[in-house]
Amino acid sequence: MPTEPGEHPQPPSSTPVVTLSRVAAGVCLIIPFVALMWVGSYSRTSPSLIGIPFFYWYQLAWVPVASLLTYTAYLLVRREERARKGGDAR
Repeated sequence: MPTEPGEHPQPPSSTPVVTLSRVAAGVCLIIPFVALMWVGSYSRTSPSLIGIPFFYWYQLAWVPVASLLTYTAYLLVRREERARKGGDAR
């Protein structure tokens, strides 16, 4: 059906682009970024852990946490893509 000048035709999509799992994946990816970019929250030396100042062990503690959050985001997006294609949504 022709559209009026200036109107954009709606794409034939039955599923929304922004879904709960995509939002959750985005939150999983943004948490480590915000936690490490907000340096003022951890720029101190105490408490120390086995002699390592807080500034260093806080950043090192985020390495496995960020890995787990990234993997969680990957699983959420992969599950949604499988469901969108009509496949198994494990």
